[in-house]
Amino acid sequence: MSKGNTTIHYNGEAVMDIDAVIPRIGASVTFYGTAITRHFEMMGVFSANESQAITRSRDKLRSMQILARAGIGMPITGFARSAKDVGDLIRMVGGTPLVIKLLEGTQGIGVVLAETKKAAESVIEAFYGLEVNILVQEFIRESKGSDIRAFVVDGKIVGAMKRTAKDGEFRSNLHRGGSAELIKLSREEKRTALNAAKALGLSVCGVDMLQSSRGPLVMEVNSSPGLEGIEKATGKDIAGKIIEYLEKRHQAGSNKTKDKIGV
Repeated sequence: MSKGNTTIHYNGEAVMDIDAVIPRIGASVTFYGTAITRHFEMMGVFSANESQAITRSRDKLRSMQILARAGIGMPITGFARSAKDVGDLIRMVGGTPLVIKLLEGTQGIGVVLAETKKAAESVIEAFYGLEVNILVQEFIRESKGSDIRAFVVDGKIVGAMKRTAKDGEFRSNLHRGGSAELIKLSREEKRTALNAAKALGLSVCGVDMLQSSRGPLVMEVNSSPGLEGIEKATGKDIAGKIIEYLEKRHQAGSNKTKDKIGV
């Protein structure tokens, strides 16, 4: 970078003549990945997801705050940083069993089910002792170890699957051994998924929801969702849908990412 000049180099050469990029950023490199995406945006390159929206979605606490403000259904969620607040935190989410999540966790890693108050207190205090940030959420019994992922591209749902945890496991992530099958979403599930993506400003994402007695509850909105599982479950070319979205934006002459300022 220099005055009036922004460039990106790869393998020792400047990257030139790029119309659009599709950010696929691992959780461990969120800072660097979003910095590169932001640099492309400064160069006038269209990004399938804006850097700010990716950053929003990667912060589990911030994303849940945004979803709550938007009136989107979600499990009751609590956050605290002091051991003296543990009892109130547990009561806030409806008692045990409850789910404890690392804010930086991904693919089900750093997610713990505490079935008793004593276990919850021990796990929460242990995390506090390690100086890591966590969320505490109510456990949705009626989901029975399953969740739904709706894949959103450009304000439309292009595929959906139901993931079910393997025996003895409550996390349904495919990386944890869960299975996936095609599912037809209800109107409320479709509306919830689209509203969640819109609230976070994501054009391409996977919206993970639990089926509950009070309707669909959003657990997470993933800005770099895996493609293999959803394509296998639905038989659809999801990657092709993303490319079509970029082609449409380019053909319409809108190849620049808008600079949006917000939460």
